[in-house]
Amino acid sequence: MWSTFVVTDDEGRPSGGPGGVQVGGIPLAPGPAQGPAGLNSLMSGRSTFGGGKRRRTGAQAMSEAQEGKIKLAFFVAIVGVVLTVLGVGTEFWVELSPPKHFYNNQTCLTAHLGLWKGCTKTLWVADIDPERETCGPAELPGPSNCTYFKFFTTGERAVLFQKTTHKNLYMASAMLAMFSLFLMMMGAICITMSLSKEILFFLKPASVCFILSGALVLLSLIVFHQAVLAFLASDHSVPLHHELSWSVSCVGCAGAVLIVGGVLFLLLSLPYSPWRRCLPQKNAGSGT
Repeated sequence: MWSTFVVTDDEGRPSGGPGGVQVGGIPLAPGPAQGPAGLNSLMSGRSTFGGGKRRRTGAQAMSEAQEGKIKLAFFVAIVGVVLTVLGVGTEFWVELSPPKHFYNNQTCLTAHLGLWKGCTKTLWVADIDPERETCGPAELPGPSNCTYFKFFTTGERAVLFQKTTHKNLYMASAMLAMFSLFLMMMGAICITMSLSKEILFFLKPASVCFILSGALVLLSLIVFHQAVLAFLASDHSVPLHHELSWSVSCVGCAGAVLIVGGVLFLLLSLPYSPWRRCLPQKNAGSGT
């Protein structure tokens, strides 16, 4: 029989491999390490393998500070979306009012238009401010009649005060507004995915969507104003005073807010802080 013995080193540890067992001077195949030391080495090996994956995932994920900034910028963009929906859905883009004594009776007629419909309203001259020369404003009480524009369906042009609307410009303005709403929806989806998956990649397409939507909203206002000017120039038999109303203010503010929100998302998607690149650090300046 082969004698079994264990050879130890100077510190008392087995020298025959992890098992430390030799048979007849020939070391056996090293087995798994036993005891707390072997368990610790095994766990450390697993943690090294899994830790690298966690570190790579953490490099792509966002921190709590970044998540808070993204939510704040998303709130700014949501304000722009709400203002856009409010402005596009209402019909107080422009108010048209003839002189209040143009019809030589106790009532006068005013109108206010939007992207989708126009409303005419009959007002009492006694209710109008004596210093005001034209009929209005449209917020005064009185019977009103609202009709949707038919050039979206049948192509028929609307006629108000013997003037004809320019349907091509109206349709272009409405389509720009609808396409901007579609881009807002796509940007909101990108931000939702970025917050749920904790990935900064979706911030760049979201910033492009919100910046383009804001630019399209402002372009829609410009086209609508050109449509109003073309409407007024179609006939000069009835003098009209036109005034942009509060729906235009909502849409204009919405365009500016959406562009600001898109720029914020673009800054948050950068791999470095632009403020630290542009502004000198106080610590570095005080140490020199």
